[in-house]
Amino acid sequence: MKATVLGSTGYTGMVLLRLLAGHPEVDAIIPVSSSRAGNHLLDFDAGLGKGPSRYTGILEKTAETNGKMVTVEEAEKHSSDVVFSALPHLASAEVCRPFFGKSVVIDLSADFRITDSGTFEKAYGTVPPRPDLLKDRVYGLCEWYKEEIKRGDIIANPGCYPTAALLPLLPLAEKGLISGTLITNALSGISGAGKKTKPNLIFCERTENTCAYAPGKTHRHTLEILQEIEAKNSSLDLFFTPHLVPLKRGMAVTTVGELKPGTTPEDVEKCMDTAYAETPFVDIRKNRIPETRDVWGSNRCDIGWHIEENRIFLFSVIDNLMKGASGQAVQNMNIRFGFDETAGLPLHGKV
Repeated sequence: MKATVLGSTGYTGMVLLRLLAGHPEVDAIIPVSSSRAGNHLLDFDAGLGKGPSRYTGILEKTAETNGKMVTVEEAEKHSSDVVFSALPHLASAEVCRPFFGKSVVIDLSADFRITDSGTFEKAYGTVPPRPDLLKDRVYGLCEWYKEEIKRGDIIANPGCYPTAALLPLLPLAEKGLISGTLITNALSGISGAGKKTKPNLIFCERTENTCAYAPGKTHRHTLEILQEIEAKNSSLDLFFTPHLVPLKRGMAVTTVGELKPGTTPEDVEKCMDTAYAETPFVDIRKNRIPETRDVWGSNRCDIGWHIEENRIFLFSVIDNLMKGASGQAVQNMNIRFGFDETAGLPLHGKV
């Protein structure tokens, strides 16, 4: 199997290259970077190892390009089975134009996540870049849309905030066990912002410092989260506030909501266990509050909760570059092509 990675020099592209280099079903990788075309991968990213075999060696798997990054135009000639687009929002869909209808496209940007054009414009300040393709796209939240992903040729990889917020919420929303207005607070590592050269993201500004931003309903991911929650339970509302914390990677999300009268702790536990009984990358921790270090470097989302009177506090953690981006993208590829869902993906957090 052959995979193309658009945006190989960004954080998510770099993680994708590592995952695909160790994937047992991927024989060839086409690394793409318009800004660094012609550069050897190992000259740009010395963290990539040569590897002793085709299962672990980036050089063996990029032999078609002699280990070098190529342009989009050059990548077209290589006819890949799957194209991962690790490109910025509002640019990704246009760059992917030559691959639609020829390869399965797994888009890590927001260009296909929101299906309603008005909602997309409210979130991103412009109309969707390819509204004509929205009816054909699949939302790639793996644990909830597996059957659709199996048939999808355009898979919209969810954002990191929506992934971490939705996985604990959707089982309760679907079963009607939670009601009213949900209050979600999320803490994210700085890599979630990508390689932007903004003053507020540099080390001296972020170390020993944390803050909220885009509170309430002003953050664009709020509308993505609401889209999925309302599909399960239209009576729910949500206010979402993200925070930047001085971590390289990692995300912790806490949501507080009211339980439906008469709902017991046993009802909540049964609901969660049933929803995720057959899912390899969601661990139910019940009354234990999960921590980001539990999942760092893994493709897991760990979920815990606390019930007090009629309120439930939901806790979830992910590695924002893995389950929040590149790991989930590879999980989508595994599902789409009928591979073992865990192939090439780490289950265990790093010590």
